[in-house]
Amino acid sequence: MIEYIKGEIIELTPTRMILECAGIGYELNISLNTYTFFNGKQTGKIYVYEVIREDAHLLFGFAEKLERELFLLLTSVSGVGPNTARMILSSLSSSDLIRVIADKDETALTAVKGIGLKTAQRILVDLKSKVKSMEGVATSKGVSSSIPSSAIAEEAVAALVMLGFQKAASQKAVHVILKGSPTLAVEQVIKTALRML
Repeated sequence: MIEYIKGEIIELTPTRMILECAGIGYELNISLNTYTFFNGKQTGKIYVYEVIREDAHLLFGFAEKLERELFLLLTSVSGVGPNTARMILSSLSSSDLIRVIADKDETALTAVKGIGLKTAQRILVDLKSKVKSMEGVATSKGVSSSIPSSAIAEEAVAALVMLGFQKAASQKAVHVILKGSPTLAVEQVIKTALRML
């Protein structure tokens, strides 16, 4: 089992990271919150969870141990796979997710793409007692961006498409968001779009 990888960040997008360590480039699937944490950094230490399937070996990366712990809790719920857990962790920060589960907030969970009412209820029932010890934990804040809005729009649309949304719908949502708030960072645009789509 890999605990963490420390190295040079070769590539970083809102959904994936390439981290080079000892001459090997590791591809890591990441959440939007992890992207925000590492955005603008040259090197990093990322906590890892490896998913081994019949057809693939996938690495999921997390900026903090708490996010990885929440990922593991989410994937322990029947009907929640790694990509669904990553979608939830892209839509809600670790502290927000803990609060949502503690408050049994079905609405916040069903607002996440791919989470229906039954899955939301299962998550809330299965994890309520497990997140009690995590309540009150603060997470890192977002990083502002100085990238021009056209580059932000392209990156946001690419991330949304990688997360499973239609390109046309993603472009429309991102255009509306940036028209209203042209100074938003890419991760803020994506989070807002996730709530709209």
